[in-house]
Amino acid sequence: MGTLLTDLRYGLRMLARNPGFTAVAVLTLALGIGANTAIFTLIDAVMLRSLPVRDPDRLVVMRWTAHQTPNRNETSGFGDCPNVSGTGKEYDCAFPYPFFELIRSAKEVFSAATAFAGPAELVLSGNGAPRMADGELVSGDYFSTLGVNALAGRALGPDDDSLSAAPAAVLSYAFWQSAFAGDRSVLGRTIRLNGVPFTIVGVTEPGFTSLTPGHSQDFFLTLSMLPRLNIDWGNDSRSVNNWWLVIAARLKAGTPLQRAQAVASGLFRDEMLHGEKPLSKPSDEPAIVLTPAQSGLSGERGFFSKPLYVLMSTVAFILLIACTNVAGLLLSRATARQKEMAVRLALGAGRGRIIRQLLTESLTVSLLGGALGVLLALWGVHALTTLMALSAESPFPFVIEPDWRVLAFTIAISLLTGILFGLAPAWRGARLDLTPALKEAAGLLPGAETHGGRRAPLGKVLVVVQVGLSMIVLIGAGLLVRTLRNLHNVNPGFDTRNVLLFGINPTLEKYSDSQIQSLYRTLQEQLGALPGVISVSYSSGALLSGGLWTSDVHVQGRPEKTTEEVDMLGAGPDFLKTMRIPLLAGRAFSAVDFEQAAHASQPGKAPQQPASPTDAAAPAEKSKTAAGPAIPVLVNAAFARHYFGHQNPLDKTITKGSSDSATNSFGERPKTPHWEIVGVVGDTKNSTLRREIQPMVYVPLTGGGAYFEIRTASTPSGFVTAVRDIAKSVDSNLPLFSVRTQSETIEGLLTQERLIARLAAFFGLLALLLSCIGLYGLLSYEVARRTREIGIRMALGAERRDVLRQVAAQGGRVTIIGLAAGLVGGLLLARLLSSMLYGIRPSDPATLVVVSVVLAVCAVLACYVPARRATKVDPMVALRYE
Repeated sequence: MGTLLTDLRYGLRMLARNPGFTAVAVLTLALGIGANTAIFTLIDAVMLRSLPVRDPDRLVVMRWTAHQTPNRNETSGFGDCPNVSGTGKEYDCAFPYPFFELIRSAKEVFSAATAFAGPAELVLSGNGAPRMADGELVSGDYFSTLGVNALAGRALGPDDDSLSAAPAAVLSYAFWQSAFAGDRSVLGRTIRLNGVPFTIVGVTEPGFTSLTPGHSQDFFLTLSMLPRLNIDWGNDSRSVNNWWLVIAARLKAGTPLQRAQAVASGLFRDEMLHGEKPLSKPSDEPAIVLTPAQSGLSGERGFFSKPLYVLMSTVAFILLIACTNVAGLLLSRATARQKEMAVRLALGAGRGRIIRQLLTESLTVSLLGGALGVLLALWGVHALTTLMALSAESPFPFVIEPDWRVLAFTIAISLLTGILFGLAPAWRGARLDLTPALKEAAGLLPGAETHGGRRAPLGKVLVVVQVGLSMIVLIGAGLLVRTLRNLHNVNPGFDTRNVLLFGINPTLEKYSDSQIQSLYRTLQEQLGALPGVISVSYSSGALLSGGLWTSDVHVQGRPEKTTEEVDMLGAGPDFLKTMRIPLLAGRAFSAVDFEQAAHASQPGKAPQQPASPTDAAAPAEKSKTAAGPAIPVLVNAAFARHYFGHQNPLDKTITKGSSDSATNSFGERPKTPHWEIVGVVGDTKNSTLRREIQPMVYVPLTGGGAYFEIRTASTPSGFVTAVRDIAKSVDSNLPLFSVRTQSETIEGLLTQERLIARLAAFFGLLALLLSCIGLYGLLSYEVARRTREIGIRMALGAERRDVLRQVAAQGGRVTIIGLAAGLVGGLLLARLLSSMLYGIRPSDPATLVVVSVVLAVCAVLACYVPARRATKVDPMVALRYE
C-alpha cells in the first residue's frame, strides 16, 4: 500500500507537469465513459432493475398455453406480457375472473394471489376542468400481495373490493404531485371518474408506479368498480368468456416452481375442459406456465430495449476509440520519458515495478475521466429521456435513479479502461534497451526514440483500429439516418398536411348510441362552420396513430368455414373527402348507410375500435348482432386485389366471423352481421408507416369513441383553442384527448427511429472526431520523431512537396487499411441492424461510399496539418545537434 501511494503521488505530479496531455486524455475518456454510463443507467432502469415489491423472486405471473385458443367471447390485453413466437402454441396472460378465484383457493402452493388490468382511460372531474386520466383496476389484495405500502393514507384492501363497497381510489405518487401539488389534505376528498364519485384514501410510495414495467398509472381502483365505470372491455367482467385479467401469485415458502405450476395447470385444464361451459378440447392441451414476474411482465421494455442495446453497442465502440486514442498519446509521451525509464532501470528498478508505476498513472487518468464522465452521464441521461419523450404524450415511463449497479459499472469500466489503454505503453516503456537509451544523443532531441522501427507500428495499429471502429459506427449511423428519411418519405395514401386530430369518448359519460350520433353531428356542423375549416369528419381510430382494429371475416367466394383477418376502421360522413382518400369505384357512404348501420346495431352492440390509444390494445368484442340486411361498407384496393383479383368487388358480401353455414368447434352457429361492398377506395397506411398495407374494410361509425379529423386551410395548430371552446360548449364534461396535428401524430410514431438516428449520428460524428484526433496525433508524433531525418533530406535537396507527399502518404496508408477493416465490420453490423432498417439494404452501396468518402476527407484534413508542418522544418535547426 505504501508503494501504491508513492506511485499515486508521483503519477499525479507527472500529470500536473503535463496539463495539456492530461486535459486531452481525461476529456477523451470522459466522453467514452460518460456515454457508456448514461446508456447503462437507462438499461438498468428499463431492463435490469428489480420490481419494486417485497421478495420479487417469489412473485410469479401466469400465462396459459394451448394448441388452439380457448373459445372465449372477449379478450383484452394491455401490453403486460412479452410475445412468444416459434413455439407452435398459443400463449397469452389474459384470464377470466372465475379462474382468478380458483388460483386464490390454491393455498397449498400460493400464499397470496392478485389480479389487475388496465390502464383504463377515464374522465376525471372534481379537481379543476375535466381531463382524461389513467386508472388501473386491481384486486383488493393487490398491495398486500406485492408488499407495497402507502406513503400517505392507506392502500386498497379486500373490503374495498366488493360490489357493495364505497368507491375508493389510491393515487400514484407522481399523479399526486402533478395534479394535487402533493397536498396531504387530498385524503378523504371526492373525485368523479366517469361520473362515479370516488374517495381518495391513499397515495402510493414514490418508487411504485405499477407492477408492469413502464406502465405509469394515475390511480388504482378495485376490480369491483369496473361495472360502474361503463368501460367497453368491462362487460360481463365476472364471466368465464371475458378474458381480461393478469394474474400474479406469490409462491408459498419452500414451494418449488414446478409443483405450483402443476397445480395451476390442473385447475386451468379442469376449468377449460369440464367447467360449466367448456372452452377447449382435450387435444388442445391447455396448461399454465409460471414465469418470474421480473421477466414475465414486459410492459414498455419491448419498445425501449432494442434502441438501448443498439446505443450500448455504439457507445462501446466510442469507448474503444477513446482508449486507443489515449493509448496513442501515452506511446508518444513514453518517447519523451524513455531516458527517465532507462535511468530507473539502471539504478535497479525491476521491469514489473516500472510497469506498475505506469499503470498507476494510466488508472489515475482513467479514474479522473470516470469522475468527469459521471457528470457528463447525468446530463446525458436527462438529454436522452427528454429526446425519448419529445414526441410522446407522456414522460419517460421508467424511474431513473442511479443505484449501486450504475456505480459499480462506472468504477469497473474506469478501471478496465485504464488497464486497456495503459498496458501496452507500460509494457513497451519497461522494455528499453539501456545502452542506446542512456546515450546522450538519444535524449538530446525532442521525439528521439530508440527502436523506432519497433514502436511506430503499434501507434499505426492503434490508428487503424480507430479508423475501422469509426467506419463501423458511421455505417450504422448512415443506415439508420436513411431509414428515418425513408419513413418520412413514405406515401401514406392520404394528405397528412393541415389536419387537426382530437379524440373524444362519450361512452365514458354513459351516452347511448343515438346520443353519440347526435353529438357527433353537432360537433361536425359547428367545427365545419369555423372560418378556415375546409372539412370535418370522424373515425373510430386516427390513421397512423399506432392503434389497430382487426377482425376475422369470411368473404363471398372463399371456401366456407374459412376466415381471414383484415383491418377495420369505422368512418363517419365525409371521411374520404376530409382525409383526401381517392374513391376508385362505386360510391362513398351516404346518410342512409349510417341510418341502416345504426338500426342494425340496436339488437346487439356492434364492435368499435377503442377511441383512446390505451384501449386500442383491447380487441373488439365478438358481435352479438343478429343476421339482417347487409350493411354497406367500403374496402380498399388491396382488399379488392387480394380477394377478387380482376373481378368487380361491388355488391359482394362479407360476413364477420364466418359464413352462414360455418359452425365453431362446439357445433354452435354464431349470429354475425353481413356487409355489402358499395365502394373501393385507395390504399392507405393504417396503424404504422412500417406495416405493409393490408386488406381493409371501412364500416359506418354509429357509436363508441371517435377521433375527429379537421382539415384546415392554414396551420391547424391555430385552431386548437376554437376547437376546445366548441367541444366545451357542446358538453363541458367531455374532455378532449390526443389533440395533435396529423403530422405530429406521425412524428410520434417515429420516436424510436428518430431517437436512434439522432444518437447514432451524434456518436458517429464523435467517433469521427476522435479518430481524426488520433490520426493527427500519430502524424504529429512521427513528424517530431523524424525531425532530424527530414532536415537531412531537405539539406540534401529534397523538395517541400516530396516531404509533404511522404508524410501524407503515411497517413493515407493507415487510413486505407482502417477503411478496409471498418468496411468488413460495418457490413457485419448492418446485418444485425437489418430488422431496424426500412427501404434500404444492409449493404447499401450509397451509404458505404458516402461514409468512406467522408471519413477519407476528414483523414486528409487530419494529415494535412502535420504534413505541412514537416515541410517547414529548418534543416539548420534540425541538424544543430549533429
